[in-house]
Amino acid sequence: MKLPGKIAIMGGGSWATAIAKIVLAQAGTINWYMRRDDRIEDFKRLGHNPAYLTSVRFNIKCINFSSDINKVVRESDTLIFVTPSPYLKAHLKKLKAKLKDKFIVTAIKGIVPDENMIVSDYFHKMYDVPEENIAVLAGPCHAEEVALERLSYLTVGCKDIEKAKMFARQLTGTYIKTSVNTDVAGIEYASVLKNVYAIAAGICSGLKYGDNFQAVLVSNALQEMNRFLDTVHPVDRCTNDSVYLGDLLVTAYSNFSRNRVFGTMIGKGYSVKSAQIEMEMIAEGYYGTKCIKELNKHLHVNMPIVDAVYNILYERISPMIEIKLLTDSFR
Repeated sequence: MKLPGKIAIMGGGSWATAIAKIVLAQAGTINWYMRRDDRIEDFKRLGHNPAYLTSVRFNIKCINFSSDINKVVRESDTLIFVTPSPYLKAHLKKLKAKLKDKFIVTAIKGIVPDENMIVSDYFHKMYDVPEENIAVLAGPCHAEEVALERLSYLTVGCKDIEKAKMFARQLTGTYIKTSVNTDVAGIEYASVLKNVYAIAAGICSGLKYGDNFQAVLVSNALQEMNRFLDTVHPVDRCTNDSVYLGDLLVTAYSNFSRNRVFGTMIGKGYSVKSAQIEMEMIAEGYYGTKCIKELNKHLHVNMPIVDAVYNILYERISPMIEIKLLTDSFR
């Protein structure tokens, strides 16, 4: 395996665009898989992604675009998957090229629906990718701030720490600092949970709860995250690290957080469907809430915040009633 070798971006959204910007600061060229040919043609013509982070300019000569996933996989060594989790299976159904000899990086902050598997497990179990060849990319890093080249911190998680360090060096630059970690599953589950908690924070904001309560909500969310991670993947970890707590904080508080925005709309009285239509972007936490709820049926972790968000989104219980019940359980 040649590492990092030729790097491919697998996806065309805002986070994919931000990662492409980061990678191209170090790499001479990249391959870039996008599903839609019209988007590719517009990208080539305009010099930027026509739909996301349109202020980020690219040297098109450095990018090999293709809507053929098999072509991109065959011609790449490191594949960075950045598609929304609900769409991952649909993309991979077209795949005939082998993945097991590639270095797979998942920057997807969600669980594969129906399978209720974190993405690293999905690649390992369904595509025979060795665990040491799978990495996760996470941290408190909004695509919009990468576009503005504001200082951001990313963590690369991989069971092979040397491969994590190798890939982290490929990302490190003037406005990107990196660290490495071996807690792949913990990082992925934390990435899913922080989206759920950001929806809760948004709902409370929509209901006019103030900063005082938001602080209590987030502190309880971290405790809940700890309980879940210690049950589902018990290893020695410090959830005060930026890839856990930092990502939770920025997703719960930032106006760039689509999960917080989605939750705020729900708190203001929008239905789930109307909020999704108006946003025109995927709020991963909506799907993550159901997946975590399903997983927890077997784990039996005390998760009142996840339960409350699930009841609001899927059982259509009044946000005002559900959050009032939640506040009574906090200390």
